[in-house]
Amino acid sequence: MKIALMDSGLGLLPAAAAMRRLRPDADLVLSWDPDGMPWGPRTPQDITQRALAVAEAAAAHDPDVLIVACNTASVHSLPEMRARFEPDLPVIGTVPAIKPAAAGGGPVAIWATPATTGSPYQRGLIEQFAGGVAVTEVPCPGLADAVHHADEAAVDAAIAAAAARTPGDVTTVVLGCTNYELVGERIRAAVQQPGRPPLILHGSAGAVAAQALRRIGAEPAPQAMADSTLTVLLSGRRAELPGTALTYGEGRFLQAVTSAR
Repeated sequence: MKIALMDSGLGLLPAAAAMRRLRPDADLVLSWDPDGMPWGPRTPQDITQRALAVAEAAAAHDPDVLIVACNTASVHSLPEMRARFEPDLPVIGTVPAIKPAAAGGGPVAIWATPATTGSPYQRGLIEQFAGGVAVTEVPCPGLADAVHHADEAAVDAAIAAAAARTPGDVTTVVLGCTNYELVGERIRAAVQQPGRPPLILHGSAGAVAAQALRRIGAEPAPQAMADSTLTVLLSGRRAELPGTALTYGEGRFLQAVTSAR
């Protein structure tokens, strides 16, 4: 079994790590676009062009399923990607976890890239799943790029700016960009108000990995023998996991379990 994941940057690491835990025997292809990062400020047409190129690089390795581990690409490019690759290659998009977040009653904040914040797609999810719940859309310019480059000072600054735009009574934050899951605990610490219940964070990595397995009729097998490979593609070029990926626990986990085969 071979699973491909694509994103603009390191945001594919949480879903890749989740998949590795569900199926340690699956070969993984990680395809991202350092030459075009960040995608968030780009036009929808440019995002789609970049996303299709990154997906084509992954598809050339004949995976069984392609995970679009990027909220921005899923918002703007999923129909075009499915038209290009399906039915031969199933394509799994990443949806912000608005439905489970709203089920808790809120108030909810959705942290996302500027390209996703306020998009018709995200607004549609809010209308569909968060009726009657107070929802604040919080754009986070620069955060995805800072996470991708493991720029600690820039990450802190972007989180602080987004936290300042987040209402103090928020009980739940939707991490509407997969990069943000890599710094989830730092986001929690910035938003958590003294004397209030612990802040709830909702990411998408585990749900997306499980959905990809369901789509190809595979079951989770966490105890499977781990004899698997990891292929890394940086804007289409074969590479090793870069040092920036290894600054995050998910990247170190992927390297460790793959090296142990």
